[in-house]
Amino acid sequence: MKKLLIGLLCVTLVACNGNNKVSSPDGTLTLDFHVCNGQPAYSVSCNGTDVLLPSPMGLVLAIGEDTLRDLQWAVESTEFDAADTTWETVWGEERFIRDQHNQMKVCLAANAIRMNIVFRVFNDGFAFRYEFPEQELGDITVLDEQTAYVFAQEPQVWSIPWRTEYYEGLFTKAPLHEKDTMCSPLTLEMSDGMYAFIHEANVTDFPCQNLYVSSANTLGTYLTPWMQDGKELEDKAYVVAPFVTPWRFVILTRTLPDLMASRIMLNLNEPCRIEDTSWIRPMKFLGIWWSMHLHEWTWSQGKRHGATTANMRRYLKFASENGFGGVLAEGWNTGWEGYEGINNDRFSFVTPYSDYDVESLSRYAKELGVNIICHHETSGRADEYEADLDTAYRFMQQHGMPAVKTGYVAPIVRTVDGLQWNKGQSGVRHYRKVIETAAKYHICIDNHEPAMPTGLQRTYPNLMTQEGIRGQEWNAWAQDGGSPCSHVCTLPFTRMMAGPADYTPGVFAFENPIIPGTRVHATLCNQLALFVVLYSPLQMACDKIENYAKHPAEFQFIRDVPCDWNQSRLLEGKIGDYVVMARQDRHSDDWYLGAITNEDAREITVPLAFLGEGEWQATIYADAADAEWQTNPYATSIETRMVTAADTLNIRLATGGGCAIRFAKQ
Repeated sequence: MKKLLIGLLCVTLVACNGNNKVSSPDGTLTLDFHVCNGQPAYSVSCNGTDVLLPSPMGLVLAIGEDTLRDLQWAVESTEFDAADTTWETVWGEERFIRDQHNQMKVCLAANAIRMNIVFRVFNDGFAFRYEFPEQELGDITVLDEQTAYVFAQEPQVWSIPWRTEYYEGLFTKAPLHEKDTMCSPLTLEMSDGMYAFIHEANVTDFPCQNLYVSSANTLGTYLTPWMQDGKELEDKAYVVAPFVTPWRFVILTRTLPDLMASRIMLNLNEPCRIEDTSWIRPMKFLGIWWSMHLHEWTWSQGKRHGATTANMRRYLKFASENGFGGVLAEGWNTGWEGYEGINNDRFSFVTPYSDYDVESLSRYAKELGVNIICHHETSGRADEYEADLDTAYRFMQQHGMPAVKTGYVAPIVRTVDGLQWNKGQSGVRHYRKVIETAAKYHICIDNHEPAMPTGLQRTYPNLMTQEGIRGQEWNAWAQDGGSPCSHVCTLPFTRMMAGPADYTPGVFAFENPIIPGTRVHATLCNQLALFVVLYSPLQMACDKIENYAKHPAEFQFIRDVPCDWNQSRLLEGKIGDYVVMARQDRHSDDWYLGAITNEDAREITVPLAFLGEGEWQATIYADAADAEWQTNPYATSIETRMVTAADTLNIRLATGGGCAIRFAKQ
């Protein structure tokens, strides 16, 4: 796309005033704000070394017929504050999260317009947002955001292009100058060995940001635009004062474990607004899903219909017998013929196909003590879905369905404002209405084809997981043959940093005879390890139950592994190469470890100091000596041994391989 330079100025260090600084609680990071020639800018240093050089800030606004560009801002006052609190998550990778930061609020004025910039500096990064306090401005149109990041040295950037449909792309690495416009988030490898992660938090009634290369070593911000008649407008957001923008934040750490341990994004979101959260429960589930992607079953009714009463009863029984919380039924409701282009019918979210008895299945699920997870595909018709929300969620509540997987499979969604980007302001408004309406009916959301997560699950923990990722289904039908082994070794450091993702791990049969040449690029132990490596509080074991029955010993790990954690630690890893992750169960003392590698086999040494005192029974699911993802993916070695925190494990990972371990406290 054309690189936009609306209102961005070259900031120099002459005629500067209003110099203000705020440092992290430990003193390692310092953020310096100043106004140069009437334009706000900031810079950041780490232990006295520049990380970001003076970088422009601000918004370009239109009020009525006037476009306010290059206003001459002056500092009126500066306020400082600090916080050091700890809060408990409803679910998550950590049970307790510490929010420790120093804050600086700079109050600016230009003519009769007032704008505040609030900075927060943490030990592992910084954040800021723009605030427009109550004032007589009338209707405001945001035309552009001038936020930039001017790096002292050129970084290497992991990213996907901003027009990647549904964010379902492969993250690639290149020097900053070789990139164009990219989806947020970005992960950066700095020239001095530091790591950075750039994203946004608490996106509320505002378009999602994208980032582009505006000049040497510089990233600019490109807000997702409104559309009209299929064309992108200059307009980015329609607001009225008072309003605040989302937080822009950057994590800065020396190591990858510290980068992944950062909880800045969650700390920048508002506390939980749901008083009683007892109905929000993480769970593993199965699904009538994978066979459709293999082209064995269909979503629509017919000879090969997947979501039938008979199939659902089989899956519910298997889920109950193996400790799963529920079963997803895709293709249960009428309207899929319209989705497939057979006719123009729209989806009904309360009308099942004639071969799917929703009443008897709801009773059967209740008898078994498991849940039916509903599915609402909209085919991108968000406006119609929005009109049906109360009816659909009331139907779910009446039939004991506590969670729904929503879908918006269309390049451009049709909102109440017409055809729009799903991550534009109108799309963001729609997703928020879905979440808030679902909360009224005690419904949890698994949102597919979403706007990129920004930590909203802290405020609305019924938003449990989202897609926004090149998931497992690509391995069933992708024209490129499936995602490379390196893909899952990249995701923890990139997309997963933005929040939980419904990747759907757990394939136990790797070939697809209906689409030759396409397959899962992994060993069986790699698929087991993904339940630890890739986090989701609603975690689907995606394969057919017949394939799990063929490997009962390996399937035991999926039966055991939880999806709600007390604490999580990256033990070792390299972006795109390998990952070693350990997590402790929130409801027991047990620990779980997942290790995966890319196309290269490797030997890893894992110290077990994270276990703590006592003895632990380690059940180890490892690649066998002759395992290899292309020729022998099923070869597995399972052993049980006693270990302590003083021990070290030596693990061999096959090509595309993995290792999964349960440590049970004795």
